[in-house]
Amino acid sequence: MSPYNDEMEMKCMMLLEANHLKVYIKDHLLFEVENLKIQKKARIGLVGKNGSGKTTLLDVLAGNLNPEEGTVTRYGTLQLLPQLKNTRTTKSGGEITQEYINASIARKTDILFADEPTTNLDMEHIEKLENQFSKWQGAIVIVSHDREFLDSQCSLIWELDNGKLTVYKGNYSDYVLQKELEIRQQENEYDQYVKKKKQLERALEEKETKAQRATKKPKNISPSEANVKGAKPYFANKQKKLRKAAKSMETRLEKMEKAEKVKETPPVKMNLPHEKTFQGKIVLRVENLTGKIKDRILWKETSFHVRGGDKIAILGKNGTGKTTLLKKIMNESEGITLSPAMKIGYFSQNLDVLDVNKSILENVSKTSKQDETFVRTVLARLHFYRDDVYKKVDVLSGGERVKVSFAKLFVSEVNTLLLDEPTNFLDIDALEALEDLLKDYAGTVLVVSHDRRFLKNIASRILTIENKEIALFEGSYPEYKNHIPSIADPNEDELQVVETKISEVLSKLSLEPSEELDEAFKHLMARKKELENRDN
Repeated sequence: MSPYNDEMEMKCMMLLEANHLKVYIKDHLLFEVENLKIQKKARIGLVGKNGSGKTTLLDVLAGNLNPEEGTVTRYGTLQLLPQLKNTRTTKSGGEITQEYINASIARKTDILFADEPTTNLDMEHIEKLENQFSKWQGAIVIVSHDREFLDSQCSLIWELDNGKLTVYKGNYSDYVLQKELEIRQQENEYDQYVKKKKQLERALEEKETKAQRATKKPKNISPSEANVKGAKPYFANKQKKLRKAAKSMETRLEKMEKAEKVKETPPVKMNLPHEKTFQGKIVLRVENLTGKIKDRILWKETSFHVRGGDKIAILGKNGTGKTTLLKKIMNESEGITLSPAMKIGYFSQNLDVLDVNKSILENVSKTSKQDETFVRTVLARLHFYRDDVYKKVDVLSGGERVKVSFAKLFVSEVNTLLLDEPTNFLDIDALEALEDLLKDYAGTVLVVSHDRRFLKNIASRILTIENKEIALFEGSYPEYKNHIPSIADPNEDELQVVETKISEVLSKLSLEPSEELDEAFKHLMARKKELENRDN
């Protein structure tokens, strides 16, 4: 095929092209884009930190905002699924989002710009949306912090970083691998830079020393020889050449392209209250607990326990009672017994724990017994570096306030974290930083989240609320998703329940013997024997 035909085919495939874009906020350059293209059936994920300009770029491409410089040429129909949707309704956030999605898909435009389409959706509806987008015949550009969603949908990643747009081939996981390779290259370049700089500095020092010596009369030359015609000019000339060589080295040092050192992630190892006494031991017992809101039953009577150091993901559709369960644990409601070693901290989207007139460092340090160095290390892990910690809270974005609230809780005197949707409002960088802190955390974590990648990286047990029943799965999130339930023998299930109750009663008998517990133990042992005989 000729170059002309190739060019014509490319134009037929083109749905949008932007050139030499520059977009400002007041006098600040938000981003500049030399060239970007959207072709038919393109599957693009747009990523970047909060405030990098992702939503603004979508508005520019969709024609809702004019750039200060540059052009956008559109060859097809398009629509924008906005991040902030109409909330003047009694419907839930998830229902509103789903309505917008259904209406957008029904229009069947050539390009769909989707800004955080998974917002307010529970896991079931996120998976439904994945299926809807997979069947979408047009091109799509998605802004999302849901990495599983980006992996399932995208074959191209646009990254907005420091005002520049970079294109990476592949899905989000491919993009991460390419970024890791860039970091390794940067580390190598920095090492080479430091090595070369030291070599030049040593050579410069040697030349300077030789030049200094050239001004002095050599020890092995007599005064009469030193006065011989031509001797002085010789040493002066030698010094001049050495000075010239030294100056040349100084210039080379100044012109050396400086490689940036990669920021290292400092380790976080904190001493938790009662850490040695709660690890691996039962710290929370839930017995015959029912979840109700007025006359509505969220879940039927349930019993389970939590061990110190467990990281439990709480899953369920919107409205099933996940937050209610966390609050019952926090308030030690009837049916819930907490170990004296358990020190609970609760995180919700209510950010009124922060004093907006004080700095980040002041807010986080106020309720912590950790020293300032440790607090700063945690803040650095959440990307608050150096003088950032002196910013007042009132100038921070929503996502930044979430990070500060989490840091405040994390370094306080607790060993158990109850986290209700901690990933909302966080960009991917902040989300991954939060993951890293929780992975290294020796305490207990119960977390409500619809972010599947987050749960995959954190959870060691899965608690589900489904069909008004609470169940605990022993294993990680991927194991839970791949688990195929076996056809249960009712006798075997009851036997397991009875054996669990026997262990619990024995535990209580050892601490506080009573006639009631003794009777309960005898009754359970009799029931166990009856069930075992039935199997034989």
